[in-house]
Amino acid sequence: MSIGIGGAGSKLASLLDTGNAIIVNVSEMELDKVEASSKLRAVASTNRAALQGSRKDPTLAKEAFSSVRDVLLHEIQNNIVFTSTGGGTGNGICTKLLDHVSDLPRVALDDKTMFVFVLPYADQEAAEFVDNTIDFLEGPVARAIDTGNTGNIVLISNKQKFIDRQAELEYNQRCIESLRTFLDIPHKCDRFSTLDGTVDYEDFRHYCARPYFNHFFHVSFDLEKPIGEQIREATNPLLLPPAAPIESLFLLEVPKPEQAPAFYKILDYFANEQQVPPAYAVVHNPEIPNPLLTVSLLYSRQPLELVDDFNSISGQNKRRRIRKSLDQKVTLSKLEVDFEDETHQVARETGKDEDEVTSVLRRIDSVSRTASE
Repeated sequence: MSIGIGGAGSKLASLLDTGNAIIVNVSEMELDKVEASSKLRAVASTNRAALQGSRKDPTLAKEAFSSVRDVLLHEIQNNIVFTSTGGGTGNGICTKLLDHVSDLPRVALDDKTMFVFVLPYADQEAAEFVDNTIDFLEGPVARAIDTGNTGNIVLISNKQKFIDRQAELEYNQRCIESLRTFLDIPHKCDRFSTLDGTVDYEDFRHYCARPYFNHFFHVSFDLEKPIGEQIREATNPLLLPPAAPIESLFLLEVPKPEQAPAFYKILDYFANEQQVPPAYAVVHNPEIPNPLLTVSLLYSRQPLELVDDFNSISGQNKRRRIRKSLDQKVTLSKLEVDFEDETHQVARETGKDEDEVTSVLRRIDSVSRTASE
C-alpha cells in the first residue's frame, strides 16, 4: 500500500498503487482530482482550506493533522509515504508524522516507513517552495534520521522535469516507473529461476527498512563494457545524486543462463572499488533481449548538507529579486513649492497666523532636504 499526502504526493501514490492507495489532503477539491481506493480529508480550522488547500502554508496542515492522526499512524507502518517538501499540505502533515516517528523509542524493522520526498527545483520554482523545503529538511527529516526510526528515504528532484520540459503527469510516470523497477526486485527473484545469490521478500524488506537515503537506477548491462563506467553513466537523473554508498544491492537479469557469471564483475566493483559488499541476486529472465542491471545505493548524507545546498541557491535567488526590485524603483519628480502662496492658502483654510504657518512649512522643507541627501 502507498500513501500520498498533499497534491503531488497523492498523484504519485495513485500511479504506483491505484487500487490500494490512500490519499490525504485538506482540500476536498484536490481529493476529487485523484483516483484512489481511500481518501482522507484533513480538517483545517478554516473552511476556506477545504476549497483552496493549504496554499503553500504548512501551518494549516499541521493543525489539520489531528483529524487524520490515528488513521495515518496506523497505515504508514511497513508502507510507502509520498509527499512534496515544498507545498503546504504535504510538508505540514508529514512534519507531524516524522515528529511522531522521532519520538518513538524504537520502531521494529517490519513496521518502518519508506518515505519518498519530491524536492523543488530551486532555480525555477517559487521561493516559498524552497523555504518550506529548507525548514523541512533541517527540522523533522534531520530528527527522524538521527533516531534511526525511518526506512529508506528517496529524494526525487524536480530539476529533470524542468530540464526536459515535461508535463507533470509524464514526469510522475517516469518517477514511478523507476521506483517500481526497484520495488520489483524480490518479485522477480520469486518469479524467475535464480542462478546465483538471493534477495527474497524478507531480505528486501529489511534493506528498505534501513534509515538511509536510497538512490536506485537500472541499465541495460553491456557484458563487455567496464562495470564502473556503466554505473557512473547510469545514475538516476530523477533523483538527487548520491554520496558515497554505505550499503548496496543489485539484481542482474540475464536472458541466457550462460551469461550469469558476468555478475562477478559487478560484485568485484562494489566489494573492491566501492568497499561495499552488496546483497545481490542473478535470475534467468527469458522475456528480455539483453541483460538488465538494477542497482540500489544507500548513503548517509546528512540533511544539513542538503540544506546548505538549498540555502545557497535560495540566497542567490533572493539577491536576484532584491536587485530586480532596486532596478525597478520609481524616481519621483521634484515638486516645487511657493511658500508665500502656500502660506496664504493654509492660513485662510485653518484660520492660523501666516508667520506660524510659514515657520512650520520651512521646518518640513528642511527635514525633506536633509532626508533626500
